Amino acid sequence: MNERERARRPGGRSARVGAEVHQAVTDLIGERGYGNFTVRDVAARAGVADSSIYRRWGNLETLLTDVALTRLNARSPMPDTGSLAGDLRAYAAQVAREITGPDGPAVLHLAVALSNSGQQGLRAGADLRAERTRQLQSVLDRARERGEPAPDALEVLDHVLAPMYIRVLFGMGPLTQDYIDGLVTRLL
Repeated sequence: MNERERARRPGGRSARVGAEVHQAVTDLIGERGYGNFTVRDVAARAGVADSSIYRRWGNLETLLTDVALTRLNARSPMPDTGSLAGDLRAYAAQVAREITGPDGPAVLHLAVALSNSGQQGLRAGADLRAERTRQLQSVLDRARERGEPAPDALEVLDHVLAPMYIRVLFGMGPLTQDYIDGLVTRLL
């Protein structure tokens, strides 16, 4: 295999290093909190050289932004249950699993910290909202095509996703299916 084929091959060492660095960041945020570690700490945890991180991401803030956006924008298939209520319940349950999983709270805390950390953080927040809005818009458009009345994407963010994020960020109890279904019911 020549260099050109190796560079195009998905996965491989580059993907493995990226995943290890992302996991190291997530673990360090969970253990120490935002702002309490360096590129050197991330490199040591991931088992890579500092220069690898600087070469790929340039600085710690860019790496942190990449981790937050990658984790929170993980693309799962958008549900299509045949009704807006069913789609929103399934989508909200999917988001709840993402943000309450082993790395979910740490990644949410990172996203909040980044949004308060300057221009790059503001861009990261805008990118996250844009991706969540794009995901939701496909569900809402499909509902309208079926003739169902549908709220706009911002209403779903405000009334369904935001309360879930707040509960996780502030440790305000579990995101049970009853709680999630209640958010969707109140919205609709």
